[in-house]
Amino acid sequence: MNDSKEKFTLWINEYADEFFRYSISKVSNQEAAEDIVQNTFLAGFQAISNFKNESSPKTWLYSILKNKIKDYHRLNYQRNEVKSLENDKDPFLNYFFNEEDHWKMETQPQIWSNSENLLDNTDFNSMLKNCIEKLPAKWQSAIQMKYLDDRDANLICQELKITPSNYWQVLHRAKLQLRECLDTHWFKNE
Repeated sequence: MNDSKEKFTLWINEYADEFFRYSISKVSNQEAAEDIVQNTFLAGFQAISNFKNESSPKTWLYSILKNKIKDYHRLNYQRNEVKSLENDKDPFLNYFFNEEDHWKMETQPQIWSNSENLLDNTDFNSMLKNCIEKLPAKWQSAIQMKYLDDRDANLICQELKITPSNYWQVLHRAKLQLRECLDTHWFKNE
């Protein structure tokens, strides 16, 4: 057991910073990222007898880390259960659309000029991250899993325990809000 503690201490020293950077890129919350890394190492230490050297320790711990991140998004989403859109007079959608379900003039998406290679622009990425952080937590989880983690919609629905129609409603609302935020804070300032 003492040998396991020493080995694990070396792994913590070697991988903790990298795991933290990875976690914060996936959850955009420093405290949550720190907890996820801590829980990863705790789970790894508790399961060290299951480590069979069939992969590197880093790969094995990364798989635990990724599962902890999935758990974070699942719990985050469940805490903020998606409401049904059965009410046609939804205030959120009424902000963007009129009674005939057409875009309101003031919220209609504008054509973004100079939008090529935006993801190579660190300032734009910072603004996009800020806009994502302004979304409700349940929407952040769906956007993160779909577009940043490139996860399959069916798997996301299973993990978040939502119906496909709720999932697409959440994505639709989140994209509308992101578009509005980027229009206001990035493209109007060009």
